Amino acid sequence: MRDHMRQTQAVPLGVILAPKEKTNLHKSHPSFPKLLLASLLILLLLLAISFLIAFIFFFQKCSYIPKEKKTTKEVPHTVLECMKENSTTEGKDWSCCPKNWTSFSSNCYFISTEQNIWDESEKRCSRMEAHLLVINTKDEQDIITRKLKLTSVYYVGLSDPEGKRHWQWVDQTPYNESATFWHRGEPNNPYERCVVLNVRSGEWGWNDVPCNDRHKSICKMMKIYL
Repeated sequence: MRDHMRQTQAVPLGVILAPKEKTNLHKSHPSFPKLLLASLLILLLLLAISFLIAFIFFFQKCSYIPKEKKTTKEVPHTVLECMKENSTTEGKDWSCCPKNWTSFSSNCYFISTEQNIWDESEKRCSRMEAHLLVINTKDEQDIITRKLKLTSVYYVGLSDPEGKRHWQWVDQTPYNESATFWHRGEPNNPYERCVVLNVRSGEWGWNDVPCNDRHKSICKMMKIYL
């Protein structure tokens, strides 16, 4: 009877030990997907941060404006003065010039009060999306000269770059000798390769001068249509 009891007690012992090992192995597996998901989320977060940093760097590089372009005192077109047009241009009813510019026909004119050499005067006009004055008619010159000071001298956009008396307008308009307004006896010096507007005997006209002389200037641009 004792032998029989020993046998019955030995059987449950083996049955109890085996399931414990399987249960522990089963419980260790669910944590692995959680670690994998956390790792993927961290990786995606790092990639997003890297992309954001690269985008900010690229945006700053593309939007950089050199300091020298910000030094222009005459900032172009900050305020416009407009007039209602009787006939529309491509469906636009208003013709505009920047404030403090003179309007005539389809153009706007800016009279500079600063004195510069011819080259620098043209660059200043260009920074305002204009060019030195190109005169096409006597009426145009008369309208502009009414705004000028009699004691001042003004560069226009006519020059002789090679000193061979081959006059050229800055906007490539053909030089027409029949529509010129030189003072009597001018031009008179091949070393004077730039042109100014000045007064002689109470009349405005053209005079050739050295391009390195410092004078005021006049800029011209097409009207802005809105």
